Amino acid sequence: MERKNIWNNYTEKDLKKLEKICKKYLDFLSVGKTERECVREIVRQAKEAGYQDLEEIVEKEESLKVGDKVYYVCMKKTVALFHIGEKPLEEGMNILGAHIDSPRLDVKQNPLYEKAEMAYLDTHYYGGIKKYQWVSMPLAIHGVVVKKDGTAETICIGEKDSDPVFCVSDLLIHLAGEQMEKKAAKVVEGEKLDLLVGSMPLEDEEKDAVKANVLKLLKKEYGMEEADFISAELEIVPAGRARELGFDRSMILSYGQDDRVCAYTSLDAMLEVDKLEKTACCLLVDKEEVGSVGATGMQSHFFENAVAEIMNCMGNYSELSLRRCLRNSRMLSSDVNAGYDPLYYTYFEKKNASFCGYGVVFSKFTGSRGKSGSNDANAEYLAALRRMMDDNHVYYQTAELGKVDVGGGGTIAYILSLYGMEVIDCGVAVLSMHGPWEVTSKADIYETQKCYVTFLKNA
Repeated sequence: MERKNIWNNYTEKDLKKLEKICKKYLDFLSVGKTERECVREIVRQAKEAGYQDLEEIVEKEESLKVGDKVYYVCMKKTVALFHIGEKPLEEGMNILGAHIDSPRLDVKQNPLYEKAEMAYLDTHYYGGIKKYQWVSMPLAIHGVVVKKDGTAETICIGEKDSDPVFCVSDLLIHLAGEQMEKKAAKVVEGEKLDLLVGSMPLEDEEKDAVKANVLKLLKKEYGMEEADFISAELEIVPAGRARELGFDRSMILSYGQDDRVCAYTSLDAMLEVDKLEKTACCLLVDKEEVGSVGATGMQSHFFENAVAEIMNCMGNYSELSLRRCLRNSRMLSSDVNAGYDPLYYTYFEKKNASFCGYGVVFSKFTGSRGKSGSNDANAEYLAALRRMMDDNHVYYQTAELGKVDVGGGGTIAYILSLYGMEVIDCGVAVLSMHGPWEVTSKADIYETQKCYVTFLKNA
């Protein structure tokens, strides 16, 4: 089947809509570099669009009705939005599900040390990364420090022009003969990914004077003691805003586009739709990059619990009704695909690869090699989606994640499919996936948002 670049199909009106969506997306990427930051921004936008906090409604024992819009936050790192439709919940929901965590470096609980009069923070990388990509580049610290008395300090250092930045140092090329002989996985080892944070000694301090000076500065700025690292969540991410890429500004370069490109387009679609037949749900979750585990990952029961609370607020909760609702739902697992890179063409099977600028990507199955760990969507569901997209003039493509025996990957799709609902992966093609800076096409972002709106209205 022939597929074509879609840029030349756009009218002036289309291009204006595309640029409007992508401008908002650039801002979202720049203010949401961690799960907590994403949730804060998502809740802010949801409130502006008339969404209410589900927990407050439950506490007040208020009821919900058709047309109501609510959000539910789990531990400040996962959020679900619901827009109540006209049909009974037992008939199912239309669900968009993306993740808002991204590969990064996490600060350990006992991290600060001094060596050769340099102060460092010890880190532990999170998710799948090429470790050598994280050296010799400006990095920022984002997160929260919670003290014993329960007070919390939000940390964001390295994003303002007036802020300092940090880095992981690398061995100079002049002395790197032995290093350059190592395999890529060992060129920079995990325990070498320590963050350089200072070199100025504290006056009149004899032992670990540079570390002491860093602690003095942390105390002055954040009221923070060294022991407060124990109850801190500090994430190291590339410093700097998301940017347009190329002479033609047709692409976006940013940290964290896997999977915030699908999270944002899901959110934007959710906030756009109105007067729905079936209840719409947007799940934006944590921990996908480490297996969707933990209380804020998709394997927890937060989603199921939220649906139960909604049904209870509508006066029709029962265990059987909840099971029917989940079974009868349809979902787009909104996650990215590996964009075809002509510089690394040998790793792709071109007929079944996703291309930047060719539209939203449907992936019938993910997993690796013999479809291990895969959700595999049924043909009837794909046919319904094809019809839906064609009827609403959404440009789409289908793809796998590289050649069969080369590797692979997974999403949250298999977890939701356990309820018996129809699920398929659907998102944006990305270049340099899991790199500190990833690349997407504005056209694909636009088509993905259109796809999600179409799905919520018509599935």
